[in-house]
Amino acid sequence: MPRISTPSKIAGTRKLGAQIHFSGSAQPEREAVVASVMEKHPGMTLVPPYDHPAIILGQGTMALELEQQVEQQYGRKLDAVITPLGGGGMLSGVATALHGTGTKVFGAEPTFEGANDGEIGLAQGKRIETVSTLTIADGLRTPVGELTWTVISDKEKVAGVFSVTEEQILAAMTLVLERMKLVVEPSGCVPLAVVLFNEKFRSLVEREGSTHGWNMGIVLSGGNTTVEAIGKLFSASNT
Repeated sequence: MPRISTPSKIAGTRKLGAQIHFSGSAQPEREAVVASVMEKHPGMTLVPPYDHPAIILGQGTMALELEQQVEQQYGRKLDAVITPLGGGGMLSGVATALHGTGTKVFGAEPTFEGANDGEIGLAQGKRIETVSTLTIADGLRTPVGELTWTVISDKEKVAGVFSVTEEQILAAMTLVLERMKLVVEPSGCVPLAVVLFNEKFRSLVEREGSTHGWNMGIVLSGGNTTVEAIGKLFSASNT
């Protein structure tokens, strides 16, 4: 884990019985520590956090559950789904699961210090290989993986990626806390922030959704935070 991981994530990981090896926050630093650990302990199996077919397919089951629940409860199909985008496992899985259903799939990223590498990569037509950012959406600090990029860059599977500022993420987090009464980490609030504040995305919905709009599925994924961490986030935003 990166040394700068939030204390709640570190504590939660330890409670599950894991032995933690700390690294720097950049991907090459993390990979170097993993390689060192595996060299010292032959026979270990690396389970990637996102860039692996099994991980992608596992993440995609959330789309199947969401689709089923919406149809059962509301008798309607989803017009679109938006998920957070970090390494891309979740977005790739959702896009794969919903491919061919007519449901549009979008990704959501922070803009801070180039954390929106997916959006930038799509605009440039190539994957951004390294990202160095300290966005408050710490779960989205990783670059899009090689395998996940093949899905995300496929316009038939992912309709687009949009991004928001740190302030907009905090505003969405405030709404989730105060109105929905849910504890969701900043990374999980990024899709809602895009829906609320990204004018390009809102214009797209207005244009394509006509007078009825879209039946929109928003993935709020991640609760790795604490009261103390939330207090520090909002305290810093007011200084």
